[in-house]
Amino acid sequence: MNLHQLLNRRHAEGRPVRVVLIGAGKFGSMFLSQVPHTPGLEVAAIADLSPDLARAACRAVGWSQDRIAATSFTDDGIGAIAETQAEVVIEATGHPAAGIRHARAAIAAGRHIVMVNVEADVLAGALLAEEARRAGVVYSLAYGDQPALTAEMVDWARATGFHVVAAGKGTKYLPTYHDVTPDDVWSHYGLTPQEAQAAGMNPQMFNSFLDGTKSAIEMAAIANATGLDVPDEGLAFPPCGVDDLPHVLRPTSAGGILSKPGMVEVVSSLERDGRPVFRDLRWGVYVVLEAPNDYAAACFRQYGLKTDASGRYAAMYKPYHLIGLELNISVLSAALRGEATGQPVGFRGDAVAVAKRDLRAGDMLDGEGGYTVWGRLMPAAHSLAIGALPIGLAHHLKLTRAVPHGAVLTWADVAADDRDETVATRRAMERHFAASGRVSG
Repeated sequence: MNLHQLLNRRHAEGRPVRVVLIGAGKFGSMFLSQVPHTPGLEVAAIADLSPDLARAACRAVGWSQDRIAATSFTDDGIGAIAETQAEVVIEATGHPAAGIRHARAAIAAGRHIVMVNVEADVLAGALLAEEARRAGVVYSLAYGDQPALTAEMVDWARATGFHVVAAGKGTKYLPTYHDVTPDDVWSHYGLTPQEAQAAGMNPQMFNSFLDGTKSAIEMAAIANATGLDVPDEGLAFPPCGVDDLPHVLRPTSAGGILSKPGMVEVVSSLERDGRPVFRDLRWGVYVVLEAPNDYAAACFRQYGLKTDASGRYAAMYKPYHLIGLELNISVLSAALRGEATGQPVGFRGDAVAVAKRDLRAGDMLDGEGGYTVWGRLMPAAHSLAIGALPIGLAHHLKLTRAVPHGAVLTWADVAADDRDETVATRRAMERHFAASGRVSG
């Protein structure tokens, strides 16, 4: 509640919170748009594969020429971390391998790391967070993105003494979306390919939102940050509006869909026949609570909470998330309080690659949102037991044998190079958590 006061103090002392931003795409640009309106916060360097495009992004979000001239622009993220005096590094590339490299470089340099790159977080974040804790720096999920917002709601619920029954987010979902490819993605968004191209929208990235991959990744991040469990059969995506959250997202023993209390789940904004859900939560996040006693249940009713028929289950929700526009909360929490806005505390959920069609030996995987695979949520223990291939590594890997449509890919199906840094880091995380008995699910 006092971040602004702490920042004002630093501003008055002439000691701004200095940041290195890596990746000036949509998320990064939204963060940059807030910087001129946040006295005491300073972006010292921006690293992007195209520094010229990064400068153009700054102009587009309203930066003055003087501010742009005072900022270092580079295509070398590792160099920016090493050479810039900054407290916080924001990793916003969306590329798992780059995210792991940049996080480790930040930790080694004694910088806090805000991991916008949830793909890298789910691939190896549990290990990176431990490395950061040992180094005395903060590894944080990105406030404004749904995993950090959901983790905050779970923390609020637990800190106030409620039992958390379910937590997650909303999205647009139909079962047929799992097989959608970049060729037909825009029809599901009500756009023509020409309109999407004119808006600079990447079809593979937007397809990862639609085909279930992004939901799997984000729910794995929430499970790993909160200790909530993952459904054995993957996400169910039940159609559900905000008024029905406590009715649908309660255990089967109480009439809901959950196999047990304490689960992550995503609710769909579409009924299975394609009709819109009434008062959907497409853009928001939620937590379902169970009253710990009759008195609390009575208070739910007295203060107008929507509950199930028993009155014991209620929901709180946030209808929207503003992604990069809210990222200052993570940056300032790390720099001024030494606190994360959510971070992995274990390895409970994994996002694994599933074949979108019958794949043949010799086929090249093209990663999340592509033509070959989509990401499914799976308990980490099950993922390790079957040797499932993480969706974050299903890029530019060649299949060594055929995989049928709908099957989970495994390490044995691909020619992975264990000398590759990203592969080695993921394998090290699997061994570390398996050996310590901290793989759950």
